[in-house]
Amino acid sequence: MTFESYTGALWFLLGATFAVAFIMGAVVRKTDFCTMGGVSDWVNMGDTGRFRAWLFAIAVALLGALALEGFAMIDLGTTFPPYRGQSLIWAENVIGGVMFGVGMTLGSGCANKNLVRLGGGNIKSLFVVTIMGVCAYFMIFPFPGSDQTLYTLAFLPWVSALSINLGTHQDLGSLISSGNPLTARLVVGGILAAALIGFVFRSTDFRGRFDNVFSGLVIGLAVVVGWYVTATVAFKNPDPDFFFGGQETVSLQQASAQSNWELISGELPEGTVRPIRSAFMGTQSFTFVNPTGQAVGYAGSGLSKAYLTFGLMAFAGVILGSFVWSLLSRRLRVEWFASLSDFVRHAVGAVLMGIGGVLALGCTIGQGVTGVSTLAVGSIIAFVSIVFGSALTMKVQYYQMVYEGEASFTAALLSSLVDMRLLPKGMRRLEAV
Repeated sequence: MTFESYTGALWFLLGATFAVAFIMGAVVRKTDFCTMGGVSDWVNMGDTGRFRAWLFAIAVALLGALALEGFAMIDLGTTFPPYRGQSLIWAENVIGGVMFGVGMTLGSGCANKNLVRLGGGNIKSLFVVTIMGVCAYFMIFPFPGSDQTLYTLAFLPWVSALSINLGTHQDLGSLISSGNPLTARLVVGGILAAALIGFVFRSTDFRGRFDNVFSGLVIGLAVVVGWYVTATVAFKNPDPDFFFGGQETVSLQQASAQSNWELISGELPEGTVRPIRSAFMGTQSFTFVNPTGQAVGYAGSGLSKAYLTFGLMAFAGVILGSFVWSLLSRRLRVEWFASLSDFVRHAVGAVLMGIGGVLALGCTIGQGVTGVSTLAVGSIIAFVSIVFGSALTMKVQYYQMVYEGEASFTAALLSSLVDMRLLPKGMRRLEAV
């Protein structure tokens, strides 16, 4: 999709993103699609319906990404964030994923769900989103008067030593066949998607509720549309007075020298220009932790349009879509914290999600659906880690609830790990519940 001007391309990109996010927010509100709720239903009640809806969204996004790459419509080799990067940051995926899983359980939902709940009138989610956004912002951007971020101070010195340089892209296709990765992706991805679809539709918990099927389909397709739009929007002539990175009237030569633009040849018309602000404008799809940080930056800029990004439009679209559906369905309900401990629990969850989501390069949607659709090993590791962190937290909470505070955290943790078959039975400290 090539536009004559930068402005036309940018506003199409932002408008399309907002529209898709609006639909996503309304659908999630209507269907109660919730990744944390899906894990909770599975762990506490044995009901896998909502968890399978998440898996169905992954399968749909994966099939869509395979189709787009198979027909050479997009290239997921260079994305924001770099899902297929050659450096496998497995420690960050694991630690960040577990942190996010714990955080979303304490915070009553993942980043996307809290945005949806905010649109439905939940004031608790406003606090969660704000705290999460501040933490995410300082994980990426320096503290005032400093050149250090929370990530460089707390994580970079030691996690960087644990990363593995694979020497090739980390998607399963490249790892299996470096000589013909596309074919390998189509085969492996097709098998994985078929297995996921077969698995989810075997369950009456999933098939018996239309909303499970509908929500998984919409979330998966939204990710596919995000990939397509961000990868294909381009323009021919930069406007003389556009805003870009806080600067006005940047010439094509200046912008190229600053690596803000890329001259494209080949598939696109000669001389066509694409914005490639790697931190904001590259090929990407839906994720919701980084955008909360972008929202903090946008607010701090005085709502400057130079800060309008794909992520910010996704952030706003989900909230407004949920709000409109809540009004139409008369489900708009104001909710506040039940107690001080309830506030503290949500605040801790928000901190863990803000830090963990950036560290893991995404959330339940950003890594669990968008990232996995690229077949990146890191995304798969992050997805498993998020589920593990959430499930373990729920089990510990359940033990503490059943034993009415008489059981220590350590006893509840050890017993939970035994239940999950990660420790031998001899290490159980509490009777199974």
